[in-house]
Amino acid sequence: MTAEFTVQGHPISELAARFGTPLYLYDGDVLREVYRSLRELLDPRVDILYSAKANPNVSVCAVLRSLGAGIEVSSLVELITAHRAGAAARDIVFLGPGKSVDELRACVEMGVHAVVCESLDEVELLNDLRVPGGVDVMLRVNPAFTAKGARLSMGGKPRQFGIDQAVLLRSRSFLRSLRHVRVMGVHGYMGTRILDAGNVVENTRGILAAAEELSAELGFDLETVDVGGGFGVPYFENEKDLDVEALALGVNAAVADFLGRHRSRVITELGRYLVGWCGTYVVRARYVKESMGEWFVVADGGTNHHMAAVGVGSFVKRNFPVRSLTRYEEPAERPYNVTGPLCTPNDVVAKQVALPEVRPGDLLGVERSGAYGPSASPGLFLSHGYPAEVLVLDGTPHLVRRRDTAEDLLGKQQLIPV
Repeated sequence: MTAEFTVQGHPISELAARFGTPLYLYDGDVLREVYRSLRELLDPRVDILYSAKANPNVSVCAVLRSLGAGIEVSSLVELITAHRAGAAARDIVFLGPGKSVDELRACVEMGVHAVVCESLDEVELLNDLRVPGGVDVMLRVNPAFTAKGARLSMGGKPRQFGIDQAVLLRSRSFLRSLRHVRVMGVHGYMGTRILDAGNVVENTRGILAAAEELSAELGFDLETVDVGGGFGVPYFENEKDLDVEALALGVNAAVADFLGRHRSRVITELGRYLVGWCGTYVVRARYVKESMGEWFVVADGGTNHHMAAVGVGSFVKRNFPVRSLTRYEEPAERPYNVTGPLCTPNDVVAKQVALPEVRPGDLLGVERSGAYGPSASPGLFLSHGYPAEVLVLDGTPHLVRRRDTAEDLLGKQQLIPV
């Protein structure tokens, strides 16, 4: 009998029959283990905030919140999500380069720990709101140094994110003129998908040093420093797991040195690393065909649900880990191109990936897919809509997002007389 993939004792065939495909399947045991392992390694004085953008499902957020994580948000809906997931206001920070006035007012009304300001204009806009008692803000610095090892650089270069360190150092008189904003910290985020522990440590030291310089030059207390994150998840061949133990040793030493001089709250914000491992994107093979010497699996879901699988931060197509879930333990027989149902040649989830023989009806899984799945994909293309999401927690499968229906997709449209 062919062995199939299971999650907490539930065979994938049963889950697919119950919830349908395509499907995002999250393993709550893996989600908890990743967080707890990191929490045990990091200095307890380093607060972990979950970056909701990686997977904004409210149940995923709630699991991480229940373990002790705060939540970093970047939109009004993410702010509401954090609140519904049970996050305390003191454990929420709001960042993003283009906040609206409504978003800023919502932060004030909720009393979040800090608004992370990414331009001096944003600081001035908050000041103009004339909030009684003032608004606590962190300044997002775009440091003078460049991140090493980041697959996608977020700072140290010309960017829409943050305020250049040199500009901030010239802003003392402006900041001192503010009457309704209180600068209480610094935020820095250098890059994402970093797989070298030494680079994370070096970035952390650099941000802490920049925060100290800005505090001294501009005359504000460092009540909070957010050192960012960017811990990577290996997706592609020849990528190695991040050495989290070495990372924690280096980060802990940097933080201990910093806290020897400052009474600050230190935050690291993590998204992909916390949730990436727990997710599997499950599709069902509809057709298997040969074309000009290559074999194709045409599945019921593709890049419309998993745009990240076409290559994260890379101009070269590389495959996420793809497995046969129906024949989970069988050896590979031939390479297949795994495609979706879209009318574009770009709808290729995996190219020339070695799999056991695939037959129509088989289930395939794209692993390490807990981050940047539906929310970072063109789910409305060809009007297929977004897939279901299922979280298996304590042995029980929960539907945490139902799949889109035709009415979901058409209900917001207006048919005019023609």
